[in-house]
Amino acid sequence: MKSTNITWHDSKVAKEERQNQKKHKSPVLWFTGLSGSGKSTLSVEVEKALYELGVHSYRLDGDNVRHGLNKNLGFSPEDRTENIRRIGEVAKLMNDAGLVTLTAFISPYREDRGNVRELFEDGDFIEVYTKCSLEEAEERDPKGLYKKARAGEIKGFTGIDAPYEEPHSPEITVETDQHSLEDSVKQVVNYLLENKYI
Repeated sequence: MKSTNITWHDSKVAKEERQNQKKHKSPVLWFTGLSGSGKSTLSVEVEKALYELGVHSYRLDGDNVRHGLNKNLGFSPEDRTENIRRIGEVAKLMNDAGLVTLTAFISPYREDRGNVRELFEDGDFIEVYTKCSLEEAEERDPKGLYKKARAGEIKGFTGIDAPYEEPHSPEITVETDQHSLEDSVKQVVNYLLENKYI
């Protein structure tokens, strides 16, 4: 059953006022890439670096969110789309709350990422492509998922028997198979500094 007879209630505190209180803007950093490309690892370290700079932030991770908010979703194309739609809405709330939000989701479909981008004002959505060759991601295989997918134990696995659509024009491309974690963190933080988000 869908919601009916609902009304939006405005706050007396605007997003801009929350940002002013925190002394920084509240973009959403949308980390996307193959499993094993370094999304979670990089987002964890960027969050830590932002904390050390006094920036108010929060990180949403794909696996973590599937433990609660999205535990009723699988990995079919339809469920992946709904997973990303829900995360986009949560990220929008955090953007309004004045937090820099970091999301780490494979989010394999351009259309889904584009739909999330449309939720935000210009400049509030920063797509961060953790670019990594399939060979390197499979070599890393931190969760053993590629091995299971190659053995036929996991169906619809991104990069093996399900597609990953690379971003056409992400704000940031971090080549995680070419650069150290430290340098990758600096690249993201420097982007935020240079563009006066923080």
